Order: sequence, then C-alpha cells, then structure tokens
Amino acid sequence: MAEQDKNTPQFDAATGQSTTGHDWDGIQELNTPLPRWWLGIFYATIIWSIGYWIVYPAWPLVTDVTRGVIGYASRIDIAQDMALLKQERAAQSKALTEASFEQIKADPELFRIAMAQGKAAFGDNCAACHGVGGGGAKGYPNLNDDDWLWGGSFAEIQKTLEHGIRFAGDPDTRVSQMPAFGRDKMLDAAQIRAVANHVRSIAGLSTEPKADLAGGAKLYADNCAACHGDQGKGNREMGAPDLTDAISLYGMDMASLTETITNSRNGVMPAWQQRLDATTIKALTVYVHSLGGGQ
Repeated sequence: MAEQDKNTPQFDAATGQSTTGHDWDGIQELNTPLPRWWLGIFYATIIWSIGYWIVYPAWPLVTDVTRGVIGYASRIDIAQDMALLKQERAAQSKALTEASFEQIKADPELFRIAMAQGKAAFGDNCAACHGVGGGGAKGYPNLNDDDWLWGGSFAEIQKTLEHGIRFAGDPDTRVSQMPAFGRDKMLDAAQIRAVANHVRSIAGLSTEPKADLAGGAKLYADNCAACHGDQGKGNREMGAPDLTDAISLYGMDMASLTETITNSRNGVMPAWQQRLDATTIKALTVYVHSLGGGQ
C-alpha cells in the first residue's frame, strides 16, 4: 500500500500542479516543465555545436586537431598577417640593419623606426627587470642616468645586450667577479665595517661616529683599489663601479655595503643575441642609449 501511494501522482491544492513528491518541512516541489521556447533554444544549440564540429577545427588529436570541412583556423590568418607585416617592414629592417648608429641618429626617419621597434622590444624583454621607463630597481641598473658599469656608448650597449652579463650560455659574456671578503674569511666583521665606512666617506656620505677610517682606507688600498681604483672611480673595462658618486646597484647604506663586501654580488643578464635578431638588438641599443644615460 505504501509503495502504491509513493507512485501515485500528487497535486498541489493551491495550483493544481503535479508535484515531484519531494517534501521539505511541509514544502512540496512543483513538477513544472521547462518552457517550450527554452527547450527549443537548448536543442538548437546542440544541433549548432554538431555542425560547428563538422565545419570548423574543433577536436584535439594527439599532435594536431581536426581541420573541419572548410579548413579554417584563426592561426592561419595570423600567420598570413605576420608574413605580410614582415614583407612590409623588410625594407625598413634592411635599412636599419645596414646603417651605422651614427647614420641612424642623423636620419629622422631611421631614428623614428629604431625608437619604435626598440621601445616595443624593451617592453617585451627588458621592462620586467629595468622597469617600463628604464628606472631600474635594487639589483637592476637605472638606464636613465650616466652611471654605467660597462660603458654607455652605442657599441658598449650593443655588446652588453648581445652577450649579457655573467651569462653561462655565452662564452663572450661580460664577466666581473668581486671576492666575498667575509664569506671566504679574507676580512673579519670589524674590517668589513671599516671598509664600508671608507666607501661611504669617499662617496661624500656620513660615516659611523667611531668609524676606523684610516684602517678602512688601508684595507681598501690592499683589497679593493686594484679594481675600483685608488680614488674609487671604478673601471669600466672590468665592470667595477665608481664608488664616489653615491650611486650603487645594491645600495650605499651600511647594511647593503656590508652585505656586498661580505658575500659579493653576482647578478645575471641574458645574452639577447640568442633570443633577438640583429635588427631588433640594434633598435634596442638606440632606444636604451636615448633613455638619458647614453654616451
């Protein structure tokens, strides 16, 4: 008898609509069918999807996709557009490649092309480290000033871009190596602090009240002058920074200087000739040179 009652349709007294038989705290769910217009659209989309699978590329395969009866793919359009763009820019690229930096700078049209292409390449490849405007950050050089580790001429910038800095995959990469004076036990903590105070003093910055400046100067002469120079002016051939201008890649405060002297710094820049073509590197060179620190 219970089973018969369960299978017998029940109706809502207020609306006369059949119910699903579900009951929640005395509330019954009406068995209301979906609107016919909604069902029609739903079935139409199913038919449309089947047609789409047949006409357009849709189903992924192991190494490819189904091509569809019309063989259309948006990637084909993109490839055609890119080929047309390269063809249109071929003459410009050739002129840019063959011209010297001096010729590019002297020719307004060539300079405009180089700047546009260089700015795009900078945004895609360099801005992540150096910032959108080339202002840099701690550990990443500011390209807007005239403080260059390796030189700011066209030729020097191009070489840095092509071969990178301490980039293991390029035998001609720029290489500089500062000893880790503390980590390798060449100087103790007091001596490192004395050298750090000396560096701040030659940069025109304040030093600690009881700093051993005489001892720091002696330690500097014995350990640092070979690369940074007797006066601390640096050496671009070795990538040794100028210590007298109060500009430092990692900071000139006591904590940063102590860390640098203790453990050294070994930042890496990619060798872009392995990723960018010669024309793009030339345009990028022109753009970086124009940021304000080019020589």
